[in-house]
Amino acid sequence: MQIDTQIRDMDLGEVGAEAKRLETMGFECVWTFEAKHDPFLPLAFAAAATETMEVGTNIAVAFARSPYSMAQAAWDVQRASKGRLRLGVGTQVRAHVERRLSMPFDRPAARVTDYIHCMRAIWHTFQTDERPNYQGEFYQFRLMNPFFNPGPNDKPDIPIYLAGLNPRMARAAGEAADGFHVHPMHSRSYLNEVVRPAIDEGARKRGKTVADIDLYAPVFAVWGDTEAERAKSEAEIRQQIAFYGSTPNYRRLFEHHGAGDEARQLSHHMRNGEFDQMPRLVPDHLMDELAIHGDFNTLPAKLRARADGVLDRVSLYFPVDPNDPDERWATFVAGCKA
Repeated sequence: MQIDTQIRDMDLGEVGAEAKRLETMGFECVWTFEAKHDPFLPLAFAAAATETMEVGTNIAVAFARSPYSMAQAAWDVQRASKGRLRLGVGTQVRAHVERRLSMPFDRPAARVTDYIHCMRAIWHTFQTDERPNYQGEFYQFRLMNPFFNPGPNDKPDIPIYLAGLNPRMARAAGEAADGFHVHPMHSRSYLNEVVRPAIDEGARKRGKTVADIDLYAPVFAVWGDTEAERAKSEAEIRQQIAFYGSTPNYRRLFEHHGAGDEARQLSHHMRNGEFDQMPRLVPDHLMDELAIHGDFNTLPAKLRARADGVLDRVSLYFPVDPNDPDERWATFVAGCKA
């Protein structure tokens, strides 16, 4: 099992020092996410400040960009990091893609599969200067000249991770990607019974299996060294699960654990802006399935148990607290790898 972490929301000028700090602790990859900020800019700073730790997006929104603009940004970060980029892409949900990003969202799994193939065709031309000739169902890449070609990379193979929760997107990852970003709202049974079989089904279409696809997941953790700390942590995780559960795209997991009615109520409260009513609708049994529980000393073993046989790399859902001692987290990482 590999142990990763995230870059917290911070000024770009502080990212390099923070990335170096995380590398010194022993983390194997640091991930950014696309919410308030672009995910690629922090990675450029992190790559320049580190030597061995990988850098990745979890995720960059595919449909917010053309395949060319995504491929170009990834190519630059791959060069800056000397081959340490892991490119995580995701579709986002229809409401945000259409109403916030002003982009099309029809047939997202088929569209993102074509998107990935198109990016690989773009990288092939960057690397070889071969004339492009990609024509997919949704995207094309058939024009290039030297003015726009950044040229070859010493390490041109960029692993692509596709994010998802439901079977159709997991199958798309098996068909086209190198890895799968498991949604933080997951359980071992959901991975074993829904996600991994769907990835395997897709992978077999190109002569691979789920064992050939790298699975990474941020993991919810209810933890603390005192009862007050654990109660605060539980409230934060319960609120986050309620937020995710209110989205119809994520209802499948609630239904898998017999909580479909609660998911529908969460959607109702979200539409009405009744946010304070939502956390109480997350059943205790679902909290037990979706989150690991313990103190700081027991978390490494709990993470290993969550990953055993189903995940290749994990991180805690929340990033490292800037006020925590570095030695504490270095011990944590070492315990996860034990």
